[in-house]
Amino acid sequence: MTDGKGDAWIEAGFREIARSGVEGVRVEVLAKSLGVTKGGFYRRFRDRAALLEGMLQGWSAGRIAAIEKQSSLDGATARERLKALIALYSERMNTEGMAVELAIRQWARSDEAAAAAVASVDAARLRNVGHLYRATGLAPDEADAQAFLFYCFIFGQSLLFLERGPRKRAQLVAKSAGKLLEGDG
Repeated sequence: MTDGKGDAWIEAGFREIARSGVEGVRVEVLAKSLGVTKGGFYRRFRDRAALLEGMLQGWSAGRIAAIEKQSSLDGATARERLKALIALYSERMNTEGMAVELAIRQWARSDEAAAAAVASVDAARLRNVGHLYRATGLAPDEADAQAFLFYCFIFGQSLLFLERGPRKRAQLVAKSAGKLLEGDG
């Protein structure tokens, strides 16, 4: 697929998908944004489909590696790790990362490969956060339900435009996040 030199094309593809969706990820557009010819693309990828495949593989591998690292205890308690995850995803907004996430999820609505990539990422996220909730003492079914609520909160809060200032929003997010940690030991 790629020889390592295709990474610039994949990164350009992520920037473009965040900006205009998968339809905007076109060889001509990416070549122009990289300041190179289309010929450089074809030395690294056989076609656009290979680039899109590389983007999905890179996105899913990156998201899975991130949640595995972020949910690793590394001397912290499960509760501390959950609090850190909530803070990570709710206190600072990664607008480009969220735009890529949303664009890939939209793509997944009409493409089997994208749907499979999203499903594998979601499964890894739920599995890893579910393990943290189990480590707090919750029964497996309760831990899985909490992990589901956790991700509904993480993604939902990032999509809401509240009629409140940043301070009020931070207070609401903190209070809501506290609910995700109640009764978990």
